[in-house]
Amino acid sequence: MNEAVTIREATISDIETLLEFEQGVVSAERPYDPTLKPHPNHYYDLRQMIDDPVTELVVAETNGQLIACGYARIETAKQYLRHDKHAYVGFMYVRPEWRGKNINQMIIEKLKQWSISMGITEMRLEVYKDNIAAIKAYEKSGFSKLIIQMRMGLKN
Repeated sequence: MNEAVTIREATISDIETLLEFEQGVVSAERPYDPTLKPHPNHYYDLRQMIDDPVTELVVAETNGQLIACGYARIETAKQYLRHDKHAYVGFMYVRPEWRGKNINQMIIEKLKQWSISMGITEMRLEVYKDNIAAIKAYEKSGFSKLIIQMRMGLKN
């Protein structure tokens, strides 16, 4: 698999594959989160993301085949933080046969450059605490652990 990989903005013509990638993300996260709705489950409004001026949805492509995706969305930061806005990163998906080939890093780098061009100085993301492979991939790209979000299910 030494083919050249291109990272580009997603287009409406990519929707069918992006929907497939979305289900890959949901399936990968389901074991970590008992609160997810049953299949089919959708996280994203992909058409809105493609058209949104404060969201950069990108895909990795080789030989006309989409192999990965990710996005960055500019969000307002909490009032107590030093920065006013940050780029929230999500929808990181790489086809299984392409994992371990730095595709994730290439996408994050593209999103980082877009974020910088938008005047953003901070990137953030969420990852399940037991998703060790994802945590390692994000750390390899320069992210560091910051906070643990906790939950408690309540019975009626």
